[in-house]
Amino acid sequence: MTEPYIIGIDVGTGSTKALAIALSGTIHHVTQHSYPTYSERAGMSEQDPEEIWVAFQHCIHDIISHCGKQPVAISISTAMHSIIPVSEDGKALSYLITWADSRSEDIATALRNSPEGPQFYRTSGTPIHAMSPLCKLLWLKKSDPLLFNASSRFISIKAYIWHKLFGEFEEDYAIASATGLFDILELQWSADILDYAGITYLQLPKPVPTYHVRTDIIPEIATQMNLSPGLSVCIGASDGCTANLGTGVVASGTAALTIGTSGAVRITSSHPIYNEESMTFNYILDSNTYVCGGAINNGGLAIDWAIKTLMSVEKTKQSHFDTFFQLASETPAGADGLFFLPYLTGDRAPIWDSSSNGAFIGLKNKHTQQHLFKAVLEGVCYPLCQILNALERNNTAIDKIHVSGGFINSPVWLQTLSDICGKKLYLMQTEDASAIGAAILAARVLFPGDERIELASQVAQAFVVPDVKSHAVYRSRLPLFSRLYSDLKETMHLINDLKN
Repeated sequence: MTEPYIIGIDVGTGSTKALAIALSGTIHHVTQHSYPTYSERAGMSEQDPEEIWVAFQHCIHDIISHCGKQPVAISISTAMHSIIPVSEDGKALSYLITWADSRSEDIATALRNSPEGPQFYRTSGTPIHAMSPLCKLLWLKKSDPLLFNASSRFISIKAYIWHKLFGEFEEDYAIASATGLFDILELQWSADILDYAGITYLQLPKPVPTYHVRTDIIPEIATQMNLSPGLSVCIGASDGCTANLGTGVVASGTAALTIGTSGAVRITSSHPIYNEESMTFNYILDSNTYVCGGAINNGGLAIDWAIKTLMSVEKTKQSHFDTFFQLASETPAGADGLFFLPYLTGDRAPIWDSSSNGAFIGLKNKHTQQHLFKAVLEGVCYPLCQILNALERNNTAIDKIHVSGGFINSPVWLQTLSDICGKKLYLMQTEDASAIGAAILAARVLFPGDERIELASQVAQAFVVPDVKSHAVYRSRLPLFSRLYSDLKETMHLINDLKN
């Protein structure tokens, strides 16, 4: 290729994905490398940070080899809520604890119901939940005090990779604002929250803006990765914030909705949007912009579970998904009175309950496999609609939704979501929105005034309009779906106690 390009790279929970995007907005190559998650014990979700670092290097190597020339910059997006105890020289003292680790759920519940809980939520913008590094730190201090006391610092996967590249501990505002430890208005670590957690700011990376750029990659690392000396690397932001950029959600009235294994609804705002009941998050994109919304645990994960369980297959293939969506499409809206609560791994927004369970409600002998499939599909979409409604209750009118993620390849899923939410869906870039968003951040700071990448990301490829009759069905059923969790919450917790 002849035109200059940026490598946008997104370090996710299951894999790292990178793309080469020219300043014109054209994507020239995409690559992806996966790594495992270790879950030997109940609630455990850990990864080896070295395996992620290797995947990061492989992605950079693949892009440069394919393009045949050096990029003008690299910009990084990573998953949120990870925490790694490290030594003074940055060596991991244990595996990375991912957002999905729920071992701190009892601590999170107690904190959420304490006098400090609401205060910490409004200070940090991060929901009080087992996903947050704050709760993970409290759990680590209690469950493994030797490791806690031996750790010089507690850092994210972003800071771990950054230290590998530059030998410095720095953290972008977006990742910092998802820790539960950061004051999102003062843009610094919160002294009160750190004191509660039993650490000091010296045990955390230095917070820096999301457009922070360094050019001093450690020479040995630059040689190892075949990178030119002086290459610009932008620290970037979190995957949620970069996904908003990558799908063109930069103005009021528009929401970004992403579904992969999990899912999320996000808007951009000039100020935090607090909702104590739904605990909407407020993460920092830049000094003038917050990304607000909510995330669910059970997106594609629930669909995958339904296929494996209800079709008796060990490993899902595309043909299985085709069958699932075909049968679901043949079933009228509402699944003939059958509901599915999708909380197979507990859930985040809007219920924030790691002890919740999945359930079919209203099951009768008239219901068939296709009714169950339809109920599962609807059950994944209802919580996303609940999050949208919570945002709109804060005087944030949402007129359209920009969608991205693996689910956009299913017309049936898209139509169901549109029908339930009653909103027009705009299908955005099919490549990785977070990696594109990371590239946009680099372009903004390194090529000010050149908005071609950003403009290209705002072009919808297609759109989906809600069906009026189906939306009327779902509008009448949404209140009942919302009531089911509150009615069953106590029973779910008793069942969870039995399992434990």
